[in-house]
Amino acid sequence: MKVFITGASSGIGEALAVYYAAQGATLGLVARRADFLHGLNERLGGGHACYPLDVTDAPALHDAATDFMQRFGAPHVVIANAGVSSGTLTEHQEDLAVIRRILEINVFGMAATFSPFIAAMQKRGSGRLVGIASVAGIRGLPGAEAYSASKAAAIAYLESLRLEMRPSGVKVVTIAPGYIETPMTAINPYPMPFMLPAKEAARRFARAIERGTSYTVI
Repeated sequence: MKVFITGASSGIGEALAVYYAAQGATLGLVARRADFLHGLNERLGGGHACYPLDVTDAPALHDAATDFMQRFGAPHVVIANAGVSSGTLTEHQEDLAVIRRILEINVFGMAATFSPFIAAMQKRGSGRLVGIASVAGIRGLPGAEAYSASKAAAIAYLESLRLEMRPSGVKVVTIAPGYIETPMTAINPYPMPFMLPAKEAARRFARAIERGTSYTVI
């Protein structure tokens, strides 16, 4: 099995990498922090492909995807997990740049992750394109305007992509997590109900991915 994961250096992405490596998968690991990526690869026994890049850099993602497919073949699962969150308030002029950056990473970065793999997966007639959305995309959260909007956009984007991919046999899986124990949630100063450890979340994500579930809230 071959799995390509963005945002792999920490949190959910790291937990998914650990899970799939334990199943014997060959991984393509993408994140901005090269040292974290290579450290993860070593912990997983080496042999996986590391691509230090920003998911908003579509040409770099294309080159990474091309390299991965030349070395290992088309992946069975592509997980667009890279995402960021930050408190934003529209009335603050300085927050506009933050809003743009969040939307670029969380929405455009997802499309840029999938794009290089689609033709090869369609030709094979199988595979999973997995987008990590959020329950924040279902109901906007105060002070998280950009994050909530980006996850709502991700859900709609994935729905459209699912309909486009259906005739080819490639399944599009939307996962909308609640609170997961990650560095992203560790800074939240408020109660977070139904918090899941990242390891358990990864197990549940993988189960939904294997089933090809169209949409699931975890």
